Amino acid sequence: MILILAPDTDPKGAAFKQLMDYVERLPKVRARVHVEQGTQHTLTEIYLIGDTASLNLADMQGLPCVDRVVRVSEEYRILGRHKDDQRPTGFDYNGVHFGQDNLNVFAGLCAVDNPEHVEQMMRALQAEGQVCTRMGAYKPRTSPYAFQGHGKACLPYVFELAGKYGIKVIAMEVTHESHVEEIREALRQTGNPTGVMLQIGTRNTQNFELLKIVGRQQEFPVLLKRGFGITLEESLNAAEYLASEGNARVIFGLRGMKSNMGDPHRNFVDFAQVPVVRRLTRMPVCIDPSHSVGSRDRAPDGILDVMHVVAQGVIAGANMILVDFHPNPAKALVDGPQALLLEELPYFLEDVRIAREAYEQRVALTRRFRVEHPD
Repeated sequence: MILILAPDTDPKGAAFKQLMDYVERLPKVRARVHVEQGTQHTLTEIYLIGDTASLNLADMQGLPCVDRVVRVSEEYRILGRHKDDQRPTGFDYNGVHFGQDNLNVFAGLCAVDNPEHVEQMMRALQAEGQVCTRMGAYKPRTSPYAFQGHGKACLPYVFELAGKYGIKVIAMEVTHESHVEEIREALRQTGNPTGVMLQIGTRNTQNFELLKIVGRQQEFPVLLKRGFGITLEESLNAAEYLASEGNARVIFGLRGMKSNMGDPHRNFVDFAQVPVVRRLTRMPVCIDPSHSVGSRDRAPDGILDVMHVVAQGVIAGANMILVDFHPNPAKALVDGPQALLLEELPYFLEDVRIAREAYEQRVALTRRFRVEHPD
């Protein structure tokens, strides 16, 4: 059960204290408070976990500060989209909105290699009015002999350059709890010039201890990629691990499934599940076309495969795109063959705009149809 409090409820006020005294006395129920600072209001939700079936909805609705009560009926208790649940489907971070109603592009380096390439990438993004990027500092690799990323050594210049070029959010994978502290410290030392979205990669989707640790911090939002060889349900439960520890600012990433049925692509593209994730949860949905396709192959129409699958995901309602670019893919230390070129960035963004416009037209068409033909 979720108690949604009136906007701007004072957590130090007498009414809030009276509410918490009541819920903390409920037998076999524990309460978790989640506070979300929006652009205009502070929103507070209290998650009641345990034996809540016997709680009377009207009684809970009448408690101090309570605006609305949602009885959880789905497995994804915090992130799920429940019956009569009208809670917001997004969040704001460092001046950028992430929700199921918009689209953000995170174009950048799969792996940071040197300051020159980082600066070239960020300069190109600024020229196109982009404020988000991806920059891999920690790179889990299949081979122990492959490049593992520069780690904390590259963080200061990445963050400083982000500030120089107006980049507000950097998606950056972490594979160990120490990486979170290294990112936090590097941001502090450079004067917090940008923001970071922690990324949990496909190999760590079921690293439950890492999920708990990342979930306990609420400073950074999280991009969780689907596990490459597990079911969608298992991956959504991994996202719930993050939320159950306190951080509900989670974006769910589809990055393709490990299957030879996807050949000749690197992975079997799973972007048809964008609307499924949006239906089952309140999470914004990210697509990762670079790691799904894994090449720069073109269709007979001249369009790159990677751009075809981007369009498929965007037309299906994706809310974020994580895509590899590189100033010189031949010299990239990770996944160079799949990277797009900087001169392709304006073309890529225009193609995304066309696909997003097509999605919005489809939504408008459906709304008109439902008005004319109500259920």
